[in-house]
Amino acid sequence: MTQTAVAGERASDRPGGGFSVSRGYLNYVVAVLWVVMLLRFVDLQIVAVLLESIRKEFEVSDTLLGFMTGSAFAIFYGTLGLPVAWLADRYNRRNIIAAAVGLWSGMTAACGLAGSFSALFAARMGVGVGEAGGQPPAYSLISDYVPPERRSSVFAILNSAVPFGVFCGFIIGGWVNQHYGWRAAFMVVGLPGVLLALLIWLTVREPPRGFADNRASVATVSFGEAFDYLWRTRSFRHLVLATTIFTLGAIGSGIWIPSFFVRVHGMANADVAVWLAFIYGGGGVLGAMLGGFLAERLVVRSGDRRWYAWLSAIASAAILPFSFFVYLWPDPITALVVHVGTTILMHSWMGPAYGTVQSLAGVSRRAMAAAINGLAVNLLALGLGPLLVGAASDYFSARFGEDSLRYSILTVVVVCYSWAALHFFLASRTLRQDLAAAEAA
Repeated sequence: MTQTAVAGERASDRPGGGFSVSRGYLNYVVAVLWVVMLLRFVDLQIVAVLLESIRKEFEVSDTLLGFMTGSAFAIFYGTLGLPVAWLADRYNRRNIIAAAVGLWSGMTAACGLAGSFSALFAARMGVGVGEAGGQPPAYSLISDYVPPERRSSVFAILNSAVPFGVFCGFIIGGWVNQHYGWRAAFMVVGLPGVLLALLIWLTVREPPRGFADNRASVATVSFGEAFDYLWRTRSFRHLVLATTIFTLGAIGSGIWIPSFFVRVHGMANADVAVWLAFIYGGGGVLGAMLGGFLAERLVVRSGDRRWYAWLSAIASAAILPFSFFVYLWPDPITALVVHVGTTILMHSWMGPAYGTVQSLAGVSRRAMAAAINGLAVNLLALGLGPLLVGAASDYFSARFGEDSLRYSILTVVVVCYSWAALHFFLASRTLRQDLAAAEAA
């Protein structure tokens, strides 16, 4: 997996004050950061398969569950990402990542100790605090190992950890929940991250900034200068809007889809967990990898980097007919099989979009670019997605009964995916000029 990410790159040929690494070590760094992304999404997604057990024990509404799974996590995750990014653009990113992984993993384990819903709510906020320090410095660090022309595929590899994390969350969470309860499930997925944090601190090296861009030195910029530059870049704005709006639909549906198949179709919780684990794990990894490598191939063949945005727009629009089928078809097994196609398309834009965001930022603003993107995605998408679906389900329950969840999910995803496709297309209109400006800065 990681061999492709760095094939053909010789770190020793790049400037960096004597800094050099072997190809094997580059692969190792990509692999370690892949595991970081994996645990991040295991800890995030496992709560989806535990929702019904938590609801029954604490006797809370869908609105409160949606608030806990979304807003409790996203408020801290989104807002703290900006000051963490400011630190990551100036100080050792390896240390920030290690501390963040240790914190969110410990708080995930603490969720299993919660004796009340309010305690669980507080622990989930703690997970958000820790995860705020994961993605921005990780994206910035890997961009200093890998040159711009390879970032789409490398970010596709990193983001393939997202659906695989969902797979692990469903499989581990479903099995442990069924046999030992939801508290044990949080403990099982949280504690390994503490060991990973130690491994990162001991073995990952901090590269010089600009190492992969052939920059001998990089000037730091202020928080205000970085924010102003990024927000004046039109394609960056549209990519942030597109990824945020799409993720709102994806998170909103992803958190609630296990409950949809349990309530509407009467499937067993464990059966749903296994089905969705393999769908998201297999289809999601395939989609993320295909999207990243296909975008790179199209850009090389055409010489037009707008394909990074065009491919993302096409995938977002193509998912709509699959969504209608999944949520309206009466047979659950057929709907789950069709959901494989939904999942492939759902993850195919990640590598091209997030890799392009890093290239648009320039060397000195990478962590800030990831944090701004993360602020929007997590505060708005993660904060509102589950809450909107849960609130809509409660509102329509008097009229539709258990089917209210069916129509609330479908409405959210159709609006979000079509709206995101528009912004991906709008990003393509100035993408070539904005990338050239970032490279010349």
